[in-house]
Amino acid sequence: MAKERPEALAQFAETARRQQDSGHPGKKPLTADEHTVPIPEDNALKHDAATRVLQEGATGEDHGADEAVKKTQDRIAESRD
Repeated sequence: MAKERPEALAQFAETARRQQDSGHPGKKPLTADEHTVPIPEDNALKHDAATRVLQEGATGEDHGADEAVKKTQDRIAESRD
């Protein structure tokens, strides 16, 4: 188990209470525009690709991760339009 850092938790709690007491949640809420709106993707494809990538990393064996990833959308190329 990792070392616990109670000072970090205390700082987090203090900040949350301060923002709650002031009635101001901090920064303004984020909104999506045409450049940041989520790109629709089939969750089954994403889950399959992620599972295969993790299996290959854990076992060192080929589980077809490259092919599964190629079936998903290239999100970086689409975001640059």
